[in-house]
Amino acid sequence: MMRRTFAVSLAFILTMYGVAAYAACSDPPAMGVDWGRCYLEEQNLTGANLEGANLREARFNRANLTGAILRKAVIRRAKFDSANLTDVNLENADLKEADFTLAVMHNAHMAGADLRRARLFRADLRGADLTGAKLELTDMLNADLTGATWTNGKRCGEGSISQCK
Repeated sequence: MMRRTFAVSLAFILTMYGVAAYAACSDPPAMGVDWGRCYLEEQNLTGANLEGANLREARFNRANLTGAILRKAVIRRAKFDSANLTDVNLENADLKEADFTLAVMHNAHMAGADLRRARLFRADLRGADLTGAKLELTDMLNADLTGATWTNGKRCGEGSISQCK
């Protein structure tokens, strides 16, 4: 009986604690990676597939994420100051309170993204797709929206700075 009780207890402990795998900040880029609160500044993540990843409060300042896939990723309060996000896929991503100050986001795909309270100060959003994105209280001061597709599907005209014209 004691042997059976021990085996059941051991199985329970392994199930509860042994199966869960936690990613480290040094782990390679992958779908669903957990890089929450990691410092990944100045990293080259060109074309990385980070779909569904946890990037909450991570720092990507001056990083190159050209063509990266961050679809459905949780990116709340992350920092992308002066990062290159050209052709990045951020569709349906949770970007609440993320900071994209001075980020280059040419042709970024952000359809359905949640950008509430995000900071896009002086970001280059030329040609970006914001169809259906949530932008309540989003700071777009001096952001270049020329040629971007606005939340309602309207194309922003030449000289669309801070707002879609």
